[in-house]
This record gives sequence, C-alpha cells and structure tokens, in this order.
Amino acid sequence: MIYAIIDLGSNTIRLCIYEYNDSGMKTLLEKKAMAGLANYIRNEKLSNSGVERACEILKEFTDILTNYRVENENTHIFATASLRNIVNTKEVTGMIKENTGYEIELLSGEEEATLGFIGATKALDCNSGILVDIGGGSTEIVPFADKKIEVAASMPIGSLNLYVKYVKKIIPKKEERKIIKQAILSNLEALEIEKLAYPTICGVGGTMRAAAKLSNRMFNLPKNNVTIEAYHIKRILELIHNNHKDTLTPVLQNIPDRVHTIIPGLIIVDTIMDYFHSENIVVSKFGIREGYFYEKILKGE
Repeated sequence: MIYAIIDLGSNTIRLCIYEYNDSGMKTLLEKKAMAGLANYIRNEKLSNSGVERACEILKEFTDILTNYRVENENTHIFATASLRNIVNTKEVTGMIKENTGYEIELLSGEEEATLGFIGATKALDCNSGILVDIGGGSTEIVPFADKKIEVAASMPIGSLNLYVKYVKKIIPKKEERKIIKQAILSNLEALEIEKLAYPTICGVGGTMRAAAKLSNRMFNLPKNNVTIEAYHIKRILELIHNNHKDTLTPVLQNIPDRVHTIIPGLIIVDTIMDYFHSENIVVSKFGIREGYFYEKILKGE
C-alpha cells in the first residue's frame, strides 16, 4: 500500500510518499518546497498571499501524487505552528480546502512533540534523554525516560518567526542575537520542564539536519556524521557573524535555502544546550512525519 503525508510547516511544506507492506515502511519520495508562511503573517493573521503560496505548492504536490497513483483516502495533510499560531485558522483551512480539496488536520503543540518523539525513536536507539525539534514556527522539547515521554512541550518560537520578528538583514547582529536569546530563555523558563542535565540531545527537524550538514562541512567531518558537538555550534555562531559574502559562503554552499533562518535556529540550539547542560546532539533522520505515519495511519487501520 502507498501512502502520502504532507507536512504544512511555517518554513517548508514537505511531501513524503511511503510504501508499507509486510517488510515494513519504505520511503519512496521526499520533496520539500520553501513556503516561508511566517513571512505572510500580519497581526497574527495569515494573509491571502500566504494562502495562495500554500495552495500553489499543494497543487504541485497533487501532480506528483497522481504520478505515484496515491489514492485520495491514503493522502494525509497536517499543519503545525504554521496554522496553529494564527487567529484566522478556520478561515485559512477553509480557503485551502476550497482551492485544493485538501482537508487540513491541525496538530496541537503537544501532539507535534509526541509524534516527533515517536518518529525519532524509530530511527535512534535512545532509552532516556531529551528530544528537541526546531521548526520554522515552533520548537518542541520532550524529556523521556525508559523510552516513555515525561513531558511533551512546545514553544511558539522557531527559526523563521524569530528571523521575521527580530532580524533586519540576513544575519542577525550582536544586539539582535541577544534579543533572540532572551526570547528563547523566556519561553524555556515558562515550560513545565525540570532544569536537569541532559548530556545528549536527540535532534529532530530541518534546522537540526541543516546544522549537522553545515557542521560536517565546516569542520571536515564525514558526510554521514549525525553528531553535532556543542562547541561546534558556538564556533559556527562566531564564524558566521555578518552579512559579508565571504562569511556567508559556507551557508550558501551547503544550505542555501536556509541562509536567513540557520543562525536564529542555531541560537535556539545553543540556548537549549546551555540550559540543559548538553554536550552534543545526535540527529535523527526520522521525525514528525514518520511519527504521524506510525501513530495516526497504521494504528487507525
């Protein structure tokens, strides 16, 4: 059986097509489109232009689904902070359905955190620790022990909405970084999570994968390395400190689609690592979409 999941996020909209049979799950296709929906939010409302951008991408994905012969009933689309953190959610989901035919499932912050944990732990063998999933519009934090969730928490800040709110150019200046860090700390302290030491973070999401790719290239590590050291995060933040072309070259060569969001994202990473006294991150190739597949689709059949 072939299934499709579309993840309508604040920064990217992603399509994953899976085949599932007696041998398990196999990924047939992964495709992402940079939507930047957080850029279209004014007064906590997603503008018509933002809705049009989302619909444009969804229609492109529909052509792909047709080519893969994915049945309508096996196509699932969900939204996270992109539609959760706006005041015109109902209006937006109605417009998307009218223009594309897709019914959007809205996930709460707790659901997003839980599904990210379920997906990540399918790929990583972790018994205890803390999971961090940094998206464009939210950051999920999940302490767990004996492979069971202790708290599934979500902060309404991510790499893209921090950029939109606090950064004037491409790379945040020193003062902008201080403001971003304080915003992150304020959100962390508001969570009902005990401030314990977690030496290793289980990293999920596009920011974490981009950080691993950038770290591997900048520090001459193997391409398939999935561990990021805390001091490498700090060093990247030191090296990529202005908007000059020579400073931006590592980002432009390796993760060009994240040139404006990677530093706000890394400030989130760095702040969380300091907060929980973490020494490194192990990045999972699986996350919320795989968690959704196992929990919502397979268990629903």
